[in-house]
Amino acid sequence: MDYYVVIPAAGKGKRMKAGMNKVLLELEGLPLIIHTLTVFEEDASCRGIVLSVHPDERKEFEQLLAIHRITKVCAFADGGKERQHSVYSGLKALPPESDIVLVHDGARPFITRETVAALVESAQATGAAIAAVPVKDTIKKAQSGIVSETVERSSLWSVQTPQAFQKAVLLAAQKRAEEEDFLGTDESSLVERTGYPVCIVESDYDNIKLTTPEDLYFARAIIAKRDESKV
Repeated sequence: MDYYVVIPAAGKGKRMKAGMNKVLLELEGLPLIIHTLTVFEEDASCRGIVLSVHPDERKEFEQLLAIHRITKVCAFADGGKERQHSVYSGLKALPPESDIVLVHDGARPFITRETVAALVESAQATGAAIAAVPVKDTIKKAQSGIVSETVERSSLWSVQTPQAFQKAVLLAAQKRAEEEDFLGTDESSLVERTGYPVCIVESDYDNIKLTTPEDLYFARAIIAKRDESKV
């Protein structure tokens, strides 16, 4: 089942402490964004990719696409002040024929095609689906450094991307958020507040987002594990 994907890649990545856009950092010899893009480049069901980038970095991204032979980027969009704005800009740049749309973090390079396929199938059937994994740690609420509650974790999920939607569903949610000056934590939160149900597709714990310098160690370990499994 065909889909398009919007990848916001305009963040400054302050928590990575790299002094540059973290998706341009090298991971095992390749820029992080190329690792991510390759997943979709090699997926026959992906019809196109929209990259939301800072205008000042667009030329650098274009050069990387040419060097690494990434051909499915069908449009660039200007990244906004917040991730939500970058995604909305990317949605507006999609071709008219797009129906199922995924939104995926540029700094999340380990998504599997199996999870992508499950998300697309679920979004086609229900309108909205998100990748997530069950929470493993004990979760506690606290106020002023004092525990106020231990939260029952059996119903808790740690949410990832991609998040998949019928385009009309996500556009309507984005438009409403813009009109009401609402800033959500992810695309699903925008859809949820419209009353639209969002389904969960269970992903895997390797699908990490690289946010801090420590995450690079985990990323290298995941790559090494995957390389070993190919032998």
